[in-house]
Amino acid sequence: MTEVLLERPLDGVALLRINRPEAKNALNAEVRRLLAEHMSVLGSDTSVRAVVLTGNSEAFAAGADIKDMAEIGAIELMLRNNHLLWRTIAQCPKPVIAAVNGYAFGGGCELAMHADIIIAGENASFAQPEVKVGIMPGAGGTQRLVRAVGKSRAMWLAMTGQAISGTEAAAMGLAARVVPDDQVLETALDMAKTISRMPPLAIAQIKEVMLAGMDAPLDTALMLERKAFQMLFASRDQKEGMKAFLEKRKPVYEGL
Repeated sequence: MTEVLLERPLDGVALLRINRPEAKNALNAEVRRLLAEHMSVLGSDTSVRAVVLTGNSEAFAAGADIKDMAEIGAIELMLRNNHLLWRTIAQCPKPVIAAVNGYAFGGGCELAMHADIIIAGENASFAQPEVKVGIMPGAGGTQRLVRAVGKSRAMWLAMTGQAISGTEAAAMGLAARVVPDDQVLETALDMAKTISRMPPLAIAQIKEVMLAGMDAPLDTALMLERKAFQMLFASRDQKEGMKAFLEKRKPVYEGL
C-alpha cells in the first residue's frame, strides 16, 4: 500500500494522509517523494481549491526515519537533495491545512509548519528534538519556528527538544486552532470547504503576498499587497463577488 494516500472527501478539497502507522508516520525518502509529487500535481489541478494534510490519531509524523540517517555521511546527505522535495511542498500555490493529532516531531513539526494553517488536537505533541541525537532541525525548523513563535520560544524548543501540547502550540501561535482530538480532521475539512468556496485567485494572491511579504521590508510588502489587490479587479470573480453582495445572493466563483 502506498505510504501517502490521496482522497477527495469534498468537492474542491484534496486530503493527503501519511500512511506509515508501523513507524508512526516517520518521514522516509518515499514519503517525502510522494508528498512532493502530490503537492506538485494538486498545485496545478484547477479542480482543487484547498489541501488538507494529515496522519492518523497516533501521529501526524514522528520525524525523520533515524534508521535511514544514522550511518550516512555529509556528502551522501547533500546529494539526496531533500531540500528540493521540501521546497516543492512549500511552494504549492493552493492553501494547505495541516490536521495534527499525536506526534509532530522533528520533520513532522517542520512538515506541519510548511502548511499555511495548523489545526491541532488538544493532545497533539509538537517538538524539534533533533538536538537529542546530535544534530539540529534541517528542514526549516529553526527558521519557520522562530517566525511562528518568536526567538526566545524557538530557541527553547530547538535547544532542549522540549515537546509542547496542541493547546500550548495554539497559545504560542504555532497552531491556528486547537480542538478536541476527535474533531481535528473534521475541523480541518470544514475549514478547507469554506476556503474552497472563496475566489481562487484572491486566495492564491493572499497566500503569495503573505509569504513573500513576511521577509520583505514593510514598504516592499505593502507594494506587493497593493499590486495584487489592484490586479484582482481584472478578474471575473471580483465582479461576481461584488454583484452577488449587492443582489443579496451567494456568489459563484470560477477562478477567472
